[in-house]
Amino acid sequence: MKLITATIRSGGLALRMLARSRMRLFLTVLGIAIASFLFAAERSIRDGVREATQANAQETRLIVYRANRFCPFTSRVPESYVEEIARIDGVASVAPMQIAVSNCRASLDVIVFRGVRASDAERVFAKRLRFIDGSLNDFLARGDGALVGSTLAARRGLRVGDRFNSAGVTVTVAGIAEADGPQDRNACYVQLPFLQSALGGTIGGEVTQFEVEVSDPAKLQSIAAAIDARFASDRAPTSTRSERAFAARAAEDIVAISRFAGLLAFGALVAIFALVANAIILSLEGRVREFAILQSIGFEAPSIAWMIIVEAASLSTLGALIGAGIAQLALMFGHFSLGAEGVLVEFRPSLFGLMTSLAASIFVGVAAGFVPAILASRRGIAEAMRLA
Repeated sequence: MKLITATIRSGGLALRMLARSRMRLFLTVLGIAIASFLFAAERSIRDGVREATQANAQETRLIVYRANRFCPFTSRVPESYVEEIARIDGVASVAPMQIAVSNCRASLDVIVFRGVRASDAERVFAKRLRFIDGSLNDFLARGDGALVGSTLAARRGLRVGDRFNSAGVTVTVAGIAEADGPQDRNACYVQLPFLQSALGGTIGGEVTQFEVEVSDPAKLQSIAAAIDARFASDRAPTSTRSERAFAARAAEDIVAISRFAGLLAFGALVAIFALVANAIILSLEGRVREFAILQSIGFEAPSIAWMIIVEAASLSTLGALIGAGIAQLALMFGHFSLGAEGVLVEFRPSLFGLMTSLAASIFVGVAAGFVPAILASRRGIAEAMRLA
């Protein structure tokens, strides 16, 4: 009990000392907050890339694309392939899809139009969508109707009944829907004949890709190989991948950005270490006499070390809470995403990302104060008074 009381007393004294130099406290916390903000943002980028591109054993969806093509503008396959693909053993459903994007390279605020047949919208895509406003019937009732993903609607401020234009296509919002997948949350679904006509194509002619659902996840790769073998000698050979493998290939630029952001996160942690260490060392230099007096009235070396560690932990915790908190709020209300070749990676706030950012920042801050704490606690009273 006596030890706990002494520990609490030392910690409280450390906090009072810390608050005496308010300008130094403000600047140090500001620097830590900026570094924590960058670290939390990097965690969000990493999580978004992982969600969009990391495969799992239960994946059942394939994307059939034109071989040796990348941007949706260049992938053209006959819509008539749908019957051939449907006859392959293990295929549960196949939906032809026309893709139109506002920008094919990696960029912010990309609009992705997905043209689907009315029958596929009812049979396949409606199962993946949870309507927030509007309905599937409203979408099917008008030729220029659009089903807008919740993230895209929030980012553009769209509501049911609004009209908007992108990539030369003008649509009317007939429904807004939430979904589990990042591609659905950021897509704008329209009817296939409408999009083919808006892009100057022939209705029932060519599409960008096919989305295939398989009945058994274990057969995903064998079915993909069977599809490509069927059209290998045709006028439009195909390249078939799982949905997330397709996203990983299409989003290579974004994956590269994610890797670079990892270096930025490491730099942010180094900055936190340097800021805390610098603040603690400067604080110790100005309080040598105070520590000597504390030792003379009965404060032992562990108590002195504990005071300094409390200061380091307080600085890093306060800065981390501010920086990571602002990062989470910015992600929550900013609805940021990056798109490349029709694939969207969105950056969303998460409790896990917040806790990871806080834990990393606090750990680094405490580590920065550990060595100064040991050195200060080992300094004798006579030496401290001589240096004062």
